[in-house]
Amino acid sequence: MKKNPNDELVFVPLGGSGEIGMNLNCYGYGPEANRQWLIVDVGVTFGDLSTPGVDVIVPDPAFLDGETIRGIVLTHAHEDHIGALGWLWHRIKAPIYATPFTAFLIREKLREAGILNEVKIIEVPLSGTIDLGPFQVTMITMTHSIAEPNSLAIKTPLGTVFHTGDWKLDPSPVIGQPTDIAAITKLGDDGLLAMVCDSTNVFVEGQAGSESDAQQGLIDLIGSLKTGRIAVGCFASNVARMVSVIKAAQLAGRRVALAGRSMHRITAAARHVGLFNDSQRILTEEEARVWPADQILYLCTGSQGEDRAALSRASQGTHPLIKLGLGDHCIFSSRVIPGNELSIAALQDRLADRGVRLYTEKDHPHVHVSGHPCRDEMKQMYAWARPRISVPTHGMRRHLAEHANMAKDLGVPEQVTPRNGDMVRLAPGLAAIIDEVPSGRLYVDGGRLVTEQGEALHERRHASTNGVLIVSFAMDKRGKIVSDIDVRAIGLPGDEASPLGDALDDLAERAEQAVMKLKGAALEDEMVIEQAVSRALKKASQQIWDRRPIVETIILRM
Repeated sequence: MKKNPNDELVFVPLGGSGEIGMNLNCYGYGPEANRQWLIVDVGVTFGDLSTPGVDVIVPDPAFLDGETIRGIVLTHAHEDHIGALGWLWHRIKAPIYATPFTAFLIREKLREAGILNEVKIIEVPLSGTIDLGPFQVTMITMTHSIAEPNSLAIKTPLGTVFHTGDWKLDPSPVIGQPTDIAAITKLGDDGLLAMVCDSTNVFVEGQAGSESDAQQGLIDLIGSLKTGRIAVGCFASNVARMVSVIKAAQLAGRRVALAGRSMHRITAAARHVGLFNDSQRILTEEEARVWPADQILYLCTGSQGEDRAALSRASQGTHPLIKLGLGDHCIFSSRVIPGNELSIAALQDRLADRGVRLYTEKDHPHVHVSGHPCRDEMKQMYAWARPRISVPTHGMRRHLAEHANMAKDLGVPEQVTPRNGDMVRLAPGLAAIIDEVPSGRLYVDGGRLVTEQGEALHERRHASTNGVLIVSFAMDKRGKIVSDIDVRAIGLPGDEASPLGDALDDLAERAEQAVMKLKGAALEDEMVIEQAVSRALKKASQQIWDRRPIVETIILRM
């Protein structure tokens, strides 16, 4: 494709810049009025205490409505890179391109969403190339904490962008091939316009370490545990770690049972592409229930303390397969994802209370290695790629700023640190943020996508900190109260010195006084009555509890 005088190459992150997770990156080519777009990754992030009732959050793709999208290219199969496809594909309809392992998991995800038959999925071989209008995209093999991770070399008439995705430098991966250093070096030799690069571990000196190191650490630890059951919690998506645990169990004379839906799903995907074929070493659930304790190892989901995952249920004694107690062991072959500290601590406390001995990367550093590059690896990547422009992504604001500073110290001529919604012009001319487009988050709430300003979530947040009052009474047609006023509370405190019942009696009197102050037509308007009661009870609650609860008023007309 030839370049025209008005053509521009732009980069727009709609998720994943200023946060770790929820990746959705857009590359645009052409004149401003008629750009064509390439989407890289469509991921989720997860809810926390600030989003009660919401487990999944996706990027808002409103900016892409009506745009020409040539394709969606997926770098790898982690949820923060593919998890939003089932929710957002109808908004960004375009063919999906992925290597075989990722494509297998995408089909399962879209089948669950009921849209598999609507979506065109094209499997791309490892190191394959895709032509998408002005974008020629080549998959470059990387190493990470999942099978078939890819960086993308995105070639356009205005220059080539190297989109790293998630990566690390692992010279001896347990599965898959090492990073394709020759392909990256050639990008630098040919003249690389920009590198859009992972910033997760920019504050960590040294190197992340090899999966082979983690494998040996697990072999040593599991082999030293001669009695009791062993449970290993790890990320199901890390096929290499699963292979390492199975090998360690085999060497220790133990058989393995899988616990958790994700474990079975990832195992199926790995078998599909030939990465995992040791089915004879996996116990069925029926076998696992009766297998001797000192000869079994459970490979479990839930290392982050997720409520419904296998480890959490085992810690509560409610899992049908895993029974852990005094004399048993639990190895956490994973890191603590920021934000999960409390849930993981609660899970570990429950296991310890059952008499289970715990092993984590804090006391056994070699049972886990990171999947993201530390500073030495990032410096090496810059030495190979030699971009003119550094665009840090996949990190909090402090990560992006430090990454840009490091790139500048390494002699990279230009650095840009975009926020979600910033439009970065990569070419022609100097790199710069030239516009801001609509961006934000959508919440999966009750099976529906709602905005950040959704009323239901706002009310749940308010209720979680302020409580709820429910007021009910009957009125006749003239506006006279003809029943007792019943006030009930949810989430509001009482004690022996100040019983809740006394406070509710006081609120009932306040509600009656508020109604009695109304005159004429106001007594016929239920909305006016509800507002008067709500104002009175919120004011009183502020005095009693220093809270302003949600007030729901139910009026029965006689």
